[in-house]
Amino acid sequence: MNVLIIGSGGREHALGWKLKQSKRCGKIVFAPGNAGTAAIGKNVDLAVEPVTQKVVDDIAHLCRHEKIGLVVIGPEDPLSQGLADKLVKEGLKVFGPVADGARLEADKAWAKQLMRGALIPTAEARTFEDAEAALNYVRNHETPVVVKAAGLAKGKGVIVCDDAAEAEAAVKRVMVDREFGEAGDICVIEERLTGQEVSILALVDGRDIYVLEPSQDHKQVGEGDTGPNTGGMGAYTPTPLVNDKLMRQIEREVLVPTVDALRREGVDFKGVLYAGLMLTPGGIKVLEFNVRFGDPECQPLMVRMKGDLLQLMLACAEGKLAETSLSWDKRVACCVVMCSGGYPGAYEKGKVITGLDAAAELDDVFVFHAGTKLDAEGNVVTHGGRVLNIVALGDDLVEARDKANAACEVIKFGGAFYRHDIGDRVLKNV
Repeated sequence: MNVLIIGSGGREHALGWKLKQSKRCGKIVFAPGNAGTAAIGKNVDLAVEPVTQKVVDDIAHLCRHEKIGLVVIGPEDPLSQGLADKLVKEGLKVFGPVADGARLEADKAWAKQLMRGALIPTAEARTFEDAEAALNYVRNHETPVVVKAAGLAKGKGVIVCDDAAEAEAAVKRVMVDREFGEAGDICVIEERLTGQEVSILALVDGRDIYVLEPSQDHKQVGEGDTGPNTGGMGAYTPTPLVNDKLMRQIEREVLVPTVDALRREGVDFKGVLYAGLMLTPGGIKVLEFNVRFGDPECQPLMVRMKGDLLQLMLACAEGKLAETSLSWDKRVACCVVMCSGGYPGAYEKGKVITGLDAAAELDDVFVFHAGTKLDAEGNVVTHGGRVLNIVALGDDLVEARDKANAACEVIKFGGAFYRHDIGDRVLKNV
């Protein structure tokens, strides 16, 4: 079976790498892909958003020409714009939820309402469409809050505030300065929770759920979890923060009620349901939902996964998830993200990258491309803020991280930087 993967990041490279291992997988086509995906499949320079009828027609034509049996939609934007709905109407099998399901990620205010109705544990929150009302609220709010752009903001629209002055500045960034564009039309202001954050991803076929191994992501750009939020600076799996008992509780109190609530809304959710949770002293609380594989959580998950990913994705699309099974490498996988200088702010593109082959030849190291492309001379160059995802396996988290960091040292490009402390939250118990 030939597969089309929509997207161009490290998540899509890792998914393609894992799908390629399936005995049932034929060729893999990426739209648009990156320099790394070009080595395992065929890149097609095809616009995939905004999702217009022309985009749908172009993708459908590509699928007919390449005899595609399954379309995997990686990023959240085309999902929220209804690409899955439209491709299903074209008669294609699609891994990824319809637009109504993607609202879980694309509309944080709606997601809060859904959680309240389903009694899913989450932070107390207020939603504002008027900037002055939001400013008045935070000026008179004594406890620390988190200010969120309700729409999609590439993982950057969440601002954690220590006091009223910071909260006021955050509201202005979101609603007045429009730093996150249309994502800031509506602002969600919620109580600031304390505890460890974990990422729980589950495959869903509309009714049945298959929970993947728990992981922990590191969003802030600087060592020691400092600086602004990013799309993700690294992740590891499994995390010792989630044992079997807690996982059963998460499934019972968060995942199953969410899928049931979606069904009551008439949503047949098929794809990945991602719950970002805070493990607070008072119990688990949902911070956010995503509707696709986390990036960079996906990369270490794919490295540890034992089983046929193509079979799993087809089972989700066909409503047959109960007939499948998975196993996992017992080792820990740690992913370190190498970034362009200046990220998550402005950065330069076109920096030549060296050392990729040498890093990939290291034991238990896997190099996934994110923001890369090939230049006119055939060099791999930087083309994004998050450039490479370096994943390593180890008997424990320290060994896995040390291997990943050592591989990062082998790779060179102008302005490159990465966090050396992925996993420190559990290693230092902070």
